[in-house]
Amino acid sequence: MKQNPTRSQPAEKKKLQTREEMYCWDPEKMLDALLKNQEKVEEKWPETGLPKLVDDVIGSYETIGGMDHLEGKDLPSKKVVIEVLEDLFTVLFPGYLGKEGITKANMKYFLGNTLTSIYTRLTNEVEKSLKYICRKITKCPRDVCLKRAQVVVKELLEEIPKIRKLLSGDIEAAYSGDPAAVSTEEVILSYPCVLAITTYRIAHELYLRGVPLIPRIMSEHVHSLTGIDIHPGAKIGKNFFIDHGTGVVIGETTEIGDNVKLYQGVTLGALSFPKDEKGQIIRGRKRHPTIGNNVVIYSGATLLGADAIIGNNVVIGGNVWITSKVASGTTITIARPELNYKKKKSAMKRT
Repeated sequence: MKQNPTRSQPAEKKKLQTREEMYCWDPEKMLDALLKNQEKVEEKWPETGLPKLVDDVIGSYETIGGMDHLEGKDLPSKKVVIEVLEDLFTVLFPGYLGKEGITKANMKYFLGNTLTSIYTRLTNEVEKSLKYICRKITKCPRDVCLKRAQVVVKELLEEIPKIRKLLSGDIEAAYSGDPAAVSTEEVILSYPCVLAITTYRIAHELYLRGVPLIPRIMSEHVHSLTGIDIHPGAKIGKNFFIDHGTGVVIGETTEIGDNVKLYQGVTLGALSFPKDEKGQIIRGRKRHPTIGNNVVIYSGATLLGADAIIGNNVVIGGNVWITSKVASGTTITIARPELNYKKKKSAMKRT
């Protein structure tokens, strides 16, 4: 028997009001609301209501697309990718990040085991990522994704010495550029930019080799930990330092030279998104700033678009907005704001 809508509306309104009363953080009012409105779940709901809920959820899988991947086929495991990333941290910073108990005596054994494990697991995930692309286009020849995955992971691992050299410069830049830094050990162990830049330098190598999904999984994982968002496609030179770091955004087509220092809240973003005749965003174009060598960008600065080309030896002050070219040797600051000071009114005399 169908409910009469006119009769159910007051009941629903009353229930809504009751809930609003309970959403109050005054302890006495909360207790009073709990005592007055003791709602109960139907006794047999797990046997009767829950099966209906299951059918409703399954129905949503069929009607709401793009949010489920039920077969789990040809998609990398986020959990495994993050575990591999953490093992790579251990290889890059032995004794600092990751597993403990590494000594010179067991170093060769540790590296052999760890790198073999990384190679096996990451090859599997890269293969799934490549198959994901093949499945979207056409069925690819047998084993081509596996063979390409093996090559990509081999090349990434062979880049480790080069990556370590770059990271050494990044850490030295952090120590030299921050008077609060006590030692390089403190920088490695505690500075969020180390995690963010290390992840970028790993993910960038995979990005350059056309690996889908995994570079972004890595970068967004560390973004969630540090508040620093570096797209794997950005090009970043030597001796890069992000001080404090929270809120820094570096877009995909950003190019950054050597000896660059950013402060918190800096955005190197896109000014606009060109669209095709169908209204779809055109991808793959240069749309982010280019930063020269020996540049300092202070907190809150926003640089947008491909026309924001910053020369060498430039200092950009806090909270500026730049969308055009800046010549080398320039210092940019916003006009000093006018400050208004008001004195407090004198207290009334007691009578």
